[in-house]
Amino acid sequence: MTNKNIVVAPIGKSSRVNNTLVELAMSISNSNALPRAAVPRIMALFGGVLGLGLPQKKLLIKDGTKVNTWIDSMRASSPTRVKSTQQNQDPISPWTLYHPSALNMLDQIVCDSKGKQIVTFLDYDGTLSPIVADPDKAYMTKKMRATLKDLARHFPTAIVSGRCIDKVYSFVRLAELYYAGSHGMDIKGPTNRRSTKKGNEEVLLQPASEFLPMINEVYNILVEKTKSVPGAKVENNKFCLSVHFRCVDEKNWVALAEQVSLVLDEYPKLRLTQGRKVLEIRPTIKWDKGKALEFLLESLGYANSDNVFPVYIGDDRTDEDAFKVLRRRGQGVGILVSKIPKETNASYTLKDPTEV
Repeated sequence: MTNKNIVVAPIGKSSRVNNTLVELAMSISNSNALPRAAVPRIMALFGGVLGLGLPQKKLLIKDGTKVNTWIDSMRASSPTRVKSTQQNQDPISPWTLYHPSALNMLDQIVCDSKGKQIVTFLDYDGTLSPIVADPDKAYMTKKMRATLKDLARHFPTAIVSGRCIDKVYSFVRLAELYYAGSHGMDIKGPTNRRSTKKGNEEVLLQPASEFLPMINEVYNILVEKTKSVPGAKVENNKFCLSVHFRCVDEKNWVALAEQVSLVLDEYPKLRLTQGRKVLEIRPTIKWDKGKALEFLLESLGYANSDNVFPVYIGDDRTDEDAFKVLRRRGQGVGILVSKIPKETNASYTLKDPTEV
């Protein structure tokens, strides 16, 4: 059959076709005809035919419409806006079939990891702790800390966060973990642990150290410039800055974006990305959470190993770089923490930190 033989009903008028495909995928997942791990790939093909893929927003920086682009992207990061969609109300949507729950796929994940060294990578905010209005109060539960401590006894475990290392450590307080702060631009190894495969006593990397004076300078400027925007908070994460707008009224988003834009115009060596209700300012170097994952695997002696199974769990757009690395390597599994449909390179999902 060629593409000429395929008739696609317009989106909005294809509910009967969609339901048929959903039922088919569910029947496949509940049968022994194909492994359950194949269901996401099948649904990807279905979604491509029906136009069910989620649009991926690009954050443009260097043209005359950048402020409007920022505003659109800021709105896109609002959970309230996405929660109102019909797709999210459907508990058996094509998205959830393409990105099934990691809890439901646990047997498959365990099977895939047999005989391999598991290495665990975890984001902090929204993954180990809930997203809160005040980023200084993003505390993890005692149960989560105990789980992390137990995890680190069995597998090398790293926290990979946009926060600075000192802030993340103040929340986690476990010396046996690896910490990659500032979106992986500040990496330190455990201070209390058993030896790694290579016998390294310490891991230390700061690829953006030359930008530190500039970042501190921009931080001081942004603190002053954003004082006029109620609810705005600028956080210094050492090698990157976070401008939080979670507590900013939407009518003031334009004013906030304009202030940030005016400041960044004077610093071409800094770039802007976006996470969940936050504008991230970081150096224009080719470094991200995916690079941090690769560096840590290399430090552990698994750079070219076929016997490693990395597991990366995160909730933010910045975690997508790590998910992409895992897909490119064809190893391990990426797990997105989200209750709402998102464009993602992760294989599986969890709803919230309680499921993590």
